Amino acid sequence: MKNLLQISEISLLLDSYDDIFSDFDPRSYAQRSLSVDFLREAERASKDKDDFDLNLLIPKKLRSAPKERMIRKRLKTHFKKHAQKIEQKYKKMLTHGALFTFTGIACMLGAVYILHTLQPTTLFQNFMLVLLEPGGWFLFWEGLNIILFESKKIKPELDFYNKMHRCIINFLDY
Repeated sequence: MKNLLQISEISLLLDSYDDIFSDFDPRSYAQRSLSVDFLREAERASKDKDDFDLNLLIPKKLRSAPKERMIRKRLKTHFKKHAQKIEQKYKKMLTHGALFTFTGIACMLGAVYILHTLQPTTLFQNFMLVLLEPGGWFLFWEGLNIILFESKKIKPELDFYNKMHRCIINFLDY
């Protein structure tokens, strides 16, 4: 047992295959929801690792090759689906931030144009100047906030699902 734990990069000791899945989901292993505890433990164990093998240790008498194939496929499907979903969210967030930033710059350029070229003389020109200048600054800074800070909040989750999707899942007995 000690030898097995030293060889593997990440080993999770399970009492049965059910430890991987939610207790509240009665469906088969091919469709069943993953356990929050299992996901949390896998995330904690993979925190400082990039590429690794995930070894799921099951009592020898409970092992079943068909179940393991089904579970391995279910895990890979889950990790891939969530990695793609979070990747889309991340890209959308960056696009949204860039759009805010560039719209802010355009508003500030509009304010500069009104101020230096048109030299506001009408009520409408003054109103546009008052509207564009603070609006431009707000959009510019909010866009940078989204790009630099908000996007970083989902990066660890994205990294976790990408690592789990890439990892090799082994079932070993103890």
